[in-house]
Formats: sequence, structure tokens, C-alpha cells
Amino acid sequence: MINERRKLLINLTYIFRLSMKVAFITGGAQGIGEKTARLFVKHGAKVVIADIQDHLGQSVCEDIGLDKATFVHCDVTIESDVENAINVTLAKYGKLDIMINNAAIVDDVNPNILDNELSSFERVMKVNVTGVFLGTKHAARAMIPARSGNIIMLGSVSGSIGGIISHAYSSSKHAIVGLTKNTAAELGQYGIRVNCLSPYFIPSPLTTNMIIEYPEKYSKVYSNLKGVALCEDDVAEAALFLASDEARYMSGHNLVLDGGFTVINPAFGLFARASPLE
Repeated sequence: MINERRKLLINLTYIFRLSMKVAFITGGAQGIGEKTARLFVKHGAKVVIADIQDHLGQSVCEDIGLDKATFVHCDVTIESDVENAINVTLAKYGKLDIMINNAAIVDDVNPNILDNELSSFERVMKVNVTGVFLGTKHAARAMIPARSGNIIMLGSVSGSIGGIISHAYSSSKHAIVGLTKNTAAELGQYGIRVNCLSPYFIPSPLTTNMIIEYPEKYSKVYSNLKGVALCEDDVAEAALFLASDEARYMSGHNLVLDGGFTVINPAFGLFARASPLE
């Protein structure tokens, strides 16, 4: 009887991979952030959704269940907002286990650097880099006393290679890979893991303009992994893995979720010209 109970407990622990965990997700009112929040709750976590879209964020929390999800208004570029949002999390749940730095913006895809405006570049960097820095800083403030925690940055394949999106966005995603490595090097002594999750392009509200402007690029050119199309749920599942104890020895890593896009140029090479086996 005892053995059966132990087996049941082990199975439940496996099914609920984030049982008793508290997760904070920026940009959680829609897209990848929302999918991640919903999946984390399914695996036993309590989530705090931080966003500037108050009505949408509150609606998501109500749909998930206010006993499991909480919304807090937060502009990630304003330090007092980020500090307050983390404090709200600590006041309600008493701890912070997982920080997902997901909030980001995309500027117009203008390939000519001479036509790029300084104001646009700075706006992207402020949200995508400064916002991640502030989220990481205040998450670390909450996690260091507990000597445990898990910080995940949402990156992009454009943080590994060039030539696929705007100068500002690519620069911002390269920057957070560096921030991931630097903070992982520092925070490991406190038992805090820091990783980056870098997916390829996913159709979303954030990328609607790019799809309309360059339909041939984002519908035909994808990856060399045939028969599979990346979606927001795939990114949420990868975030779940990084947040769970299954990845307990992973830190300072950039997990690229791209179907092989960054390992081969589909227009060049022996593998590109070889016919697949039937």
C-alpha cells in the first residue's frame, strides 16, 4: 500500500512539473506569455501576469482562475513598476521561483541602416534590453535570499545570426544572450539558474506587420525540418522544460528553438540539394 502511494506521488510530481512554484511573466496578456502562463498553471504553478494591457491581462487571469493567476500593471521600462510588481508577487505568494522576461516589441523591418531612426532604435532597446535587465535585477533581489530561483529570457534566432530582421531587434536579442551569460555567471552561487529561450519566427500580434509586408519571407522560408511548423505552444513547452527540475543543471544556456534554421543555409550546401529518402 505504501509503495503504491509512493508511486502515485512520483507520478503526480512528474505530471505537475511546477507544483508549488510561483512564476512571474512579463508580457503575459497575450501571445507566448499567455500560452506560458496557462501551461504553467496546468502544471501546478501560481502565476503573476505583468503587462501594460490591463483589461486583456485581467481577462486572461479571470479565465485561468483568480485563485491561480494574478494580474499586475507593469511597464518593464519603468523600474518602479517592475519593483512594485515583484513586491506584489512576494506579498501575495511569499516567494518568487520563476521569472519569465517575455515582454518585447518589434520595430519596422527597414533593412537600410541609413533609413533607421535613432528614436526607433532606442525604443526597441529600452523595452527588449532595459526591460529584461530590470526584470532580472528585481527577480534576483527576490531570489537571492531564498538561494534558489530560475530566470528565463525570451530571445530569438536573430540573437544568434544576422540578416533576418531589423537592426534594432537583432541587436536587442544579441544583447540579452550576453546578459543571460553574465547573470548566470554571477547568480549561480545563489542556486539561481539563468537561461535564454530563442525561437524562430512565429506568427503573432507582434509580427502581423512583418507578415503583411513580407509574406514570401515568413511563409516559405522557415526551417529545414519538414512537416513541422513552430507555434506559441511549442515555445511555452520549452519554457516549461527550462523552468522545471528536469533542467536543474542548465544555466547560462541559449536554447534555440528553430527547427535547424540556424545550422544550415537552405540555399547552399550538399544537404540542401540532396533529395530526401522516400
